[in-house]
Amino acid sequence: MERTVVRTFLYLAFLAPPPSLTFSDQFAFRPTGFTSAAIISLLHTITSLLQANPYVVISLDFSKAFDSVRHSMLLSKMSELDLPAYVYNRMVSFFSDHAHRTVYNGEVSYTKSISASIVQSSSIGPASYAVTAADLRQLHADNSLVKYADDLVIPATHADTRVAALGHIAAWAADNNLRLNKTKTREVVFYDNQRRHRIQPPLPDMTRGTTLKVLGVTFTDTLSASNHVRCVISDSAQSLYALRVLRHHGRSKAGLQTVFRAIVVSRLTYAASEWIGFITGTDNQRIEAFLHRSKRCGYCSPARSARLCSAGGGRGPAVI
Repeated sequence: MERTVVRTFLYLAFLAPPPSLTFSDQFAFRPTGFTSAAIISLLHTITSLLQANPYVVISLDFSKAFDSVRHSMLLSKMSELDLPAYVYNRMVSFFSDHAHRTVYNGEVSYTKSISASIVQSSSIGPASYAVTAADLRQLHADNSLVKYADDLVIPATHADTRVAALGHIAAWAADNNLRLNKTKTREVVFYDNQRRHRIQPPLPDMTRGTTLKVLGVTFTDTLSASNHVRCVISDSAQSLYALRVLRHHGRSKAGLQTVFRAIVVSRLTYAASEWIGFITGTDNQRIEAFLHRSKRCGYCSPARSARLCSAGGGRGPAVI
């Protein structure tokens, strides 16, 4: 029932939202939204703007966002969507009359009414969070937002708009019962190392780094994915020990290769079509050497190609 409501009504309403809401910058909990699309959007923005100037990217995260969504404000935003009355009433019923109490050692606490949070394991919950974030827009017209669930990435075209942009988001978060996670807030200045550039000092109380991890893919401030390749190979190498243990316990070669595909190959190829153009020939050789080693151990099928791209980096698809 919940999936039917989401697929038939909520997703359809996302396609033609009212002017006060927008879903085009949210890449989670939508039929056409996924991590690769978010990474592509961010990289496209960065590479386009780098033709003119270096600029700042700020990565933000909300603390316990799903647990903090206020039902009254969520339903107020949902009422603006083009939903049939009976569907909206179903939403009201879904989020109403929730309570919690604790039983421990024979003692029962008093019952506490729940007026916030959404259920992540339900179909309605995640889609509802997309509605919650739909009225968050950038303050400066030339800046942009890339949203993925409770993660935000802000490419700031003008560095002097950073304070106002963050203040605007902090105010929105306070109005929506959300809180920015300062420990995960990070600022990176991307630049073209073949151009001269002047970089403004970092914002107070904010960490400035040289790498940015976007939905599991790490890029340096010069838009290199070499660090990502090294980390992925390191993590994959640790999985080989687990495969040795499985072989010691009698797992067949076919079974080991199935596990290798499910764990290692999926890790190596995650979002590969997005970062493949930002690695070097040396990075590609590292991947090929790791796969060659895995073949010698019998974990990787000999027929599986180890070529990710042409030497020197390329934008072709991964073919592991």
